[in-house]
Amino acid sequence: MDLLTANDKQGKYPNSYYAENANQITELPMLFSNIEVDVCVIGAGFTGLSSALHLAQSGYSVAIIEAQRIGFGASGRNGGQVSGGQRMDQEGLESLLGDEHANALWDISQKSVDLVRELSADMDDCRVVDGIIHTAHRERYVGEEHAYTDHLRDKYGYNKIRNLSREETRDLVNSPAYYGGTLDIGAGHIDPLRYAFGLARKCVDVGVTIYEQSKVIDVQLGDPALVKTKGGSVRAKFVVLACNGYLGRLNNRVAARVMPINNFIIATEPMSEDAQEALIKNNHAVADSKFVVNYFRFSSDRRLLFGGSESYGYKFPRDIAAAVRKPMLQIYPQLKDTRIDYAWGGTLGITMNRMPHFECIGGNILSASGYSGHGVAMATMGGKMAANAIRGQAEQFDFMASVPTPRFPGGVMLRSPMLVLAMLWYSMRDKL
Repeated sequence: MDLLTANDKQGKYPNSYYAENANQITELPMLFSNIEVDVCVIGAGFTGLSSALHLAQSGYSVAIIEAQRIGFGASGRNGGQVSGGQRMDQEGLESLLGDEHANALWDISQKSVDLVRELSADMDDCRVVDGIIHTAHRERYVGEEHAYTDHLRDKYGYNKIRNLSREETRDLVNSPAYYGGTLDIGAGHIDPLRYAFGLARKCVDVGVTIYEQSKVIDVQLGDPALVKTKGGSVRAKFVVLACNGYLGRLNNRVAARVMPINNFIIATEPMSEDAQEALIKNNHAVADSKFVVNYFRFSSDRRLLFGGSESYGYKFPRDIAAAVRKPMLQIYPQLKDTRIDYAWGGTLGITMNRMPHFECIGGNILSASGYSGHGVAMATMGGKMAANAIRGQAEQFDFMASVPTPRFPGGVMLRSPMLVLAMLWYSMRDKL
């Protein structure tokens, strides 16, 4: 199944709130010629756009080859949360890799948040809004949440996060579903598709050539490498694979470690300022402690954007709105009469241990993907690290590549049924 068109039409953005309300970039040309550049970037999401931008700023000639449209994939469909840390928490990283490695990963994650703030600072239509509340959906999780906050403060010197009691959590998030939590004011949220468009405009301004609707069908190793599409080809000294969940079979080694899964978001009708403040104070974003995470925040025009639910196949549900409305009403039963104006799905890339997968293939092909739902900041940083590696400063990229990302059992062929079993287990655990 071709994930690029399994749930979407060729060349068309989904019927999402983001796509309907962003200042879209005029459709860019397809590749119908044979060209040569210093670097060919495959994929126009956060990783690809960031890598292209940083390379072009250093004087490299860069072409981005995108199978659909700019920001078409997870980069333009996600919850927009911009958070530090990795998808695996620091205590897990300490156990897996040791304190020194865990410290370095923490520093990289904090720099990734700073990078998003820096790159979006001059974008007129999007900015990072401060604050993410992490909520505990079971009383027994509150102690763990608060102990982790203390751990970040004591071991990493991170003082931008504080513990919340049950009463404080209820004051900030007007829901009976939560027993306590934390507030991280160093994290935040952003409109992801507007951010992707902003990165693309920066790329064009520094000379990057972007080709849309030009699906790559083959990447051949060599010096130079050869990237083939149906209509043309690119010879390049370096290639950046920035495909995440849409990699397909371009590289089976990466595909065995990064698997596509779907997630879903709805957008309500606009609300008044008082109604917004009554649900989430101070315009923070929220994510809870479920394995199948509920995450939600408000848009700039005061719609509640609520993400949740899970999918066990590559096709989206027939009624996404109904699927996501169910967990939304579990959190906010007071919204039972609220209209849903938009509902959409997206495909992201996950790894076995939820750590991003970085790899150098054949010496001049770099891959960065598998952000596991934690990609707004880390994918932006991943692109910069790939660019730095091409520029001869590979320390950070090589460091990320040294983090083990195991193959899914059975590789590409069996990764999906194994995930179904795992997701069913965790879904049952959340409910019980």
